[in-house]
Amino acid sequence: MTPVSKRTVLAAMAALPASAWLVPAAARADIEVNVNRADVQPLPIAIPGFTGTRGADIAGVISADLQRSGLFRPLDPASFVEHDLTVAIQPRFPAWQQINAQALVNGQVTASDARLQVDFRLWDVFAEKQLLGLQFASTPENWRRVAHKISDAIYEQLTGEKGYFDTRIVFVAEKGGRGGRTKTLAIMDQDGANPSYLTDGAATIMTPRFSSNSQEITYMELRADGSKIYLLNLDTARRESLGDFKGMVFAPRFSPDGSKVAFSVERGGNSDIYVMDLRNRATTRLTVDPSIDTSPSYSPDGTKIAFNSDRSGTPQLYIMGADGSNPHRISFGNGRYNTPVWSPTGEFIAFTKQVGGQFSIGVVRPDGTDERILTTSYLDESPAWAPNGRVLVFTRESPGGQRKLWTVDITGRTQQPIPYPGAASDAAWSPLLN
Repeated sequence: MTPVSKRTVLAAMAALPASAWLVPAAARADIEVNVNRADVQPLPIAIPGFTGTRGADIAGVISADLQRSGLFRPLDPASFVEHDLTVAIQPRFPAWQQINAQALVNGQVTASDARLQVDFRLWDVFAEKQLLGLQFASTPENWRRVAHKISDAIYEQLTGEKGYFDTRIVFVAEKGGRGGRTKTLAIMDQDGANPSYLTDGAATIMTPRFSSNSQEITYMELRADGSKIYLLNLDTARRESLGDFKGMVFAPRFSPDGSKVAFSVERGGNSDIYVMDLRNRATTRLTVDPSIDTSPSYSPDGTKIAFNSDRSGTPQLYIMGADGSNPHRISFGNGRYNTPVWSPTGEFIAFTKQVGGQFSIGVVRPDGTDERILTTSYLDESPAWAPNGRVLVFTRESPGGQRKLWTVDITGRTQQPIPYPGAASDAAWSPLLN
């Protein structure tokens, strides 16, 4: 897939009135979709149905992806003036300027029994020029992945940030009431499509986590006779245990290079953090404090670990070297802090915070500054990062309701439920798929 043209585009800030979008192209300064601002007005974008087999479906997935990001506002197709667009002919820009479309996406699908080819173009409507042209080819059953890849390309072109749409989410699927609830390992596309179930529900599954450089998952399995940590390769379906440990083992997470797994071991009411080298199965204890130390999460460069500890009297966030050296506290706000997870960019550590009867998802910089609360509800917990470090998935539960998966962007402005029909919790995001 080769770009035909490439240029960074523009999005109107909330402070700009709609009339500002109508000035002539020659008079307009470039505007940029700023993913870091909470006052960004979503970019009006037109996405007509692509021509050809599955064309309308592909355009629909692209539209839904971009809308859920909170940075784009797909326009109502009923407002479109120009129809029957083709990728071979330049659009009539005045027809799209008339409906205030800042950007336009059109495409063409060519399908056979064994091959699906999708060509698309991204246009800056007011500058009247093409920004991007790409071609994707796959098998017909992979049409949704092609749509997600197009969404990623558009997102990156217009924001300067990597997209996160061609990804999967692993999670715990829940069924039954509190007295007889089953918790099964499950996986789905990031938009809730194509769910499948990886365990049979005979054991309780907790804290599934992706490796950052392969399609491998680590998770905890709880049975009546104890707990184990497993590795599951999604490509081969091969499953293996990390081994038998004295005490309860839980909260596993891979190192950035996938060569190690850090986890907690509870013995006699005291929990400590250990790390196993997967190459030789050597295990090292990292914490020795007489307190509950858990939820280890590596920094992107693998040199540090964020973790949760109550050594100060209440659960707080700490950072130590990857070898256990120099543990120090970074959270000092009011409340109890749990489930730290380092962002893929290294900018922030996400956490769950409890103050009174309310639970929040927040982020803080690794030096303890710039704490931000992104969500607050009856019960929000277990954040996990999208691979671009700009969106989080988390678990939300309402009083008397099911646990559901939601997403929130780094500004806290855009909160969206993931449209998975059942109860779900404890999600983790995959890297971008190859």
